Amino acid sequence: MKVREVAYLGPEGTYSHAVAVKRFGKRCRMVPQPTIMDVCKYVARQASRRGIIPMENSSGGAIYETVDILLSGKPRVKVYEELTLNVKLALLARKAEKITWLFSHFAPMQHCESWIRENLGPVRKKVVASTAVAAQAAAETPGAAAIGNRSLAKMYGLQILNYPIQADIPNVTAFLAIGETPAEVRGSAKTTLAVKLPNEPGSLCTFLECFRNEQVNLSRLISRPLRGTPNEYAFLVELEGRRDLAIVKRALASVKKTCVELRIVGSYATRRPYSS
Repeated sequence: MKVREVAYLGPEGTYSHAVAVKRFGKRCRMVPQPTIMDVCKYVARQASRRGIIPMENSSGGAIYETVDILLSGKPRVKVYEELTLNVKLALLARKAEKITWLFSHFAPMQHCESWIRENLGPVRKKVVASTAVAAQAAAETPGAAAIGNRSLAKMYGLQILNYPIQADIPNVTAFLAIGETPAEVRGSAKTTLAVKLPNEPGSLCTFLECFRNEQVNLSRLISRPLRGTPNEYAFLVELEGRRDLAIVKRALASVKKTCVELRIVGSYATRRPYSS
């Protein structure tokens, strides 16, 4: 089915927006959404829609809102592709003002912590929902700056004071393209599982051995607490290989016997990295 609309974590100018444009170009209508949950709800309503949501940042770690949605299966969306962006950050502000406030998303703020300390001193920091929101806040706040995409400067009437900042340390963000139905995948791929294990000694070890026995590599394993059930956890598991590969099929057949619940979130391709 032809993709007609692409939802992303907005507003316009976020890195999610940049990835959406790079992947789907101008042939689709771009639809900003205020939260990751809103992106997923929008996508789940029609098969012709796709969404771009952040999954993990190399400095800040996993995006737990995304993880929790995929684990819960509500709304029920499937992963279509993994997209990565080599993020290059800029310091945005008005040149004539002394910087006393700094706005950004938590991942750039963490990534640039040492740079901020060395170059801006004891500035007051405020974490906001996205780098685009940070630029908007900086534009509206006297003496404020933002860390984000350099394209935001033109959108919000700011100047680029430094670019790129913290360039000596890689800053890569993984995004997921999601849809309402499973993707058709050929060639190399990854598969993501949502898993609940028995609350008993050795259950995780037994689960992992099923993949080792079939020589299936796991590239991501994230645990999250189950709401309302203290000391119990669900796991988001990413493995290398399509779900229809023989070794993956054998591993999944074995691993199902060790789980209380197992659901395939998606089997999907990984595209070449983009650069901001």
